[in-house]
Amino acid sequence: MQIPETENLPLISNTSVVLGLLMVILGLVFYTSNLSNKYVKGFFNIIPPLLLCYFLPGLLNSLNIIDGANSPLTGIGSNYLLPACLILFVINLDLKEMWALRKRAGLMFVTGTVGIMIGGPLAVWLTSMVAPEVVGGATPHEVWKGLGSLAGSWIGGSANQVALKEILQPSPEVFSSIIAVDVFVAYLWMAFLLYGASKSKQFDKFFKAESSDVEALKEKMDAKVKANSKTPETKDLIYIVALAFGGTALSALIAEPLSAYMANNHPELAKFSLTSNFFWVIFIASVIGIILSFTPAKKLEYVGASKVATVFLYILITTIGMQMDITAIAGNPGLLVVGLIWMSVHALLLLIVGKIFKVPFFYFAVGSMANVGGVASASVTSAAFHPSLISVGVILAVFGYAVGTYAGWFTAMLMQMVAPM
Repeated sequence: MQIPETENLPLISNTSVVLGLLMVILGLVFYTSNLSNKYVKGFFNIIPPLLLCYFLPGLLNSLNIIDGANSPLTGIGSNYLLPACLILFVINLDLKEMWALRKRAGLMFVTGTVGIMIGGPLAVWLTSMVAPEVVGGATPHEVWKGLGSLAGSWIGGSANQVALKEILQPSPEVFSSIIAVDVFVAYLWMAFLLYGASKSKQFDKFFKAESSDVEALKEKMDAKVKANSKTPETKDLIYIVALAFGGTALSALIAEPLSAYMANNHPELAKFSLTSNFFWVIFIASVIGIILSFTPAKKLEYVGASKVATVFLYILITTIGMQMDITAIAGNPGLLVVGLIWMSVHALLLLIVGKIFKVPFFYFAVGSMANVGGVASASVTSAAFHPSLISVGVILAVFGYAVGTYAGWFTAMLMQMVAPM
């Protein structure tokens, strides 16, 4: 009889136990972050609570205590909690105020996209001058094909990455290495932005930024809630949950046949992610939230809609973090350097444009994450500044999904041109 291999099994594989462990982590982080001890306060002044909610599950995964990559909780987070919390956040949307933010938010989003499109080929070219074997390879092992799929992820999201994987057909070995680069570099960059959110005033001082429009939106949203808020009753919480998951169900119901129709009748639209079921779920959920913002459902904000959404969001953060494996990149140090150079170009371009136009750090962060991280990461990053600003990240990230595959494909072609044969 063959003995099953247990060497790589996680210490905890029971999903119920893993979920409980993640919730305990959330509870401990929130409890300790609210203690009055000066040393604890000093720690959380440096390391924001949101960052710990993200990294601690990742540490458990890296130590093989849990298996985040194969846990059903990751799918629950993205498929159920993400659209649900988007609906609840967006019902508080003020389109007039959002329109006033369009210029600088749009500027940094486009700058972030251009930074990815320039950074990829530049990173490949610079690496090829020093270590051509890192970015070279013969068919079907050309590294540029895997990096092309990464470009889709960093301009749009995972749906764009999968689309470009199917278009470019990198080998499984190359694609696995690219996934490790994606997770490590993108999550490291997100960690910096989350840290920056807690120090946004210092960053705004560096940029000499005028952030009155962002502050005005936050104050206006807070004032509305304070003036109208009331203690929620059980029925109010039921209405909130029903609206969130009912809207999620409607999004999934419409998205499935719609994405299938696009795939069967207009496959050429795959380059715009219009054949992706996940794209349509997020898009429709956002539209539902916007429509509800013109109805009496908007008043649910006054009984805690955004607070319920924030709970969903923090649970989502733990499911994102549990997918991170700090050790995965150890076997591919060369590609890690490529990824770091690539992300540095993206960051540098944002820094230059932000400095020239005196853009608040909020636009810097959300413009970057709407590209690099997609809807989930853009929502998390926006929430780190203020829940009322999540709508900005959502709208930009949905636009990123729409252009990610096309821009990623163009970036891949540029990398092919500079990659060593």
